Amino acid sequence: MITLTEKSKNEIINLLSMESKKIGLRMAVRGGGCSGFQYDLKFIGDDEITDMDQEFVVDGVKIIIDPKSALYLNNVTLNYEDGLMGTGFKITNPNSKTECGCGESFSM
Repeated sequence: MITLTEKSKNEIINLLSMESKKIGLRMAVRGGGCSGFQYDLKFIGDDEITDMDQEFVVDGVKIIIDPKSALYLNNVTLNYEDGLMGTGFKITNPNSKTECGCGESFSM
């Protein structure tokens, strides 16, 4: 299950309203970064969803996750931060063992 904070939900809805033909947020985990894995977020259209993908509607937001990424994204929280030290989405993953200093990558 994915949890969206109020700020992240509002930001996703706002950004999706500006993207024509995009219907949801793809959350994925890819190899890379200084800790081994990194998160990948992008808005996608209907034509980018496969039969293997898992689709969830969380607080009115469609979230799409591929089967491999689902193993790493169980019980994560997606937040949106807009402060002096940076602006953007931040994933809090209770399953990760370590995170790099910038918060862009993690290990399991």
